[in-house]
Amino acid sequence: METILQEILDGVVNGDNHLVPEKVNEALDKGTSPETLLNQALIPAMAEVGRRFEAGEYFVPEMLISARAMKSGLAILKPKLVKQNFKSYGKIVVGTVKGDLHDIGKNLVSLMLEGAGFEVIDAGSDVAPEKFVEIAKANNADIIGLSALLTTTMTNMKATVTALDQAGLKGKIKVMIGGAPVTEGYATQIGADGYAEDASKAVALAKQLIDRP
Repeated sequence: METILQEILDGVVNGDNHLVPEKVNEALDKGTSPETLLNQALIPAMAEVGRRFEAGEYFVPEMLISARAMKSGLAILKPKLVKQNFKSYGKIVVGTVKGDLHDIGKNLVSLMLEGAGFEVIDAGSDVAPEKFVEIAKANNADIIGLSALLTTTMTNMKATVTALDQAGLKGKIKVMIGGAPVTEGYATQIGADGYAEDASKAVALAKQLIDRP
């Protein structure tokens, strides 16, 4: 079993979109549990991808290719994990704020979070503050992740934090923000719970915000 787990892990790191689902199916046929495949192959693979990104060995295109390979394996495991009531790290609503149609960064963050064992609810782009709150409440989310790529739309991050506060959910649902013009200082200024400068750091921040190792 060690060999097949390593093959899946390497397949994700190398972004092999064909090998990963093939090996995941093979491992399941041999009786490997979905949890084992997630915890000992897919999650460690994305952690390695994150490490390579931090070290400057991988860039956004490589991360995207690896994340897609991970997603192809996760698509097979998800229904089986749901059946077994598998507990995710936590639930995160991710979206680009109102007025902003950019979604590449948001999509990469979503993929990295999924690869780390989070349940991600993708709200899409151009999402109104009230909509973020509504989706987070409906899904009993732990975190809302906001993305903005334009300085003109950053104000809608503050509006979302305000909407959460008005709904009486400030502190119960954490808010993390990111995007090209966004800074740590801006996160503090608007009352967000954290800022991540890239997808790899977003995973670490999400774990920190819900106090999981």
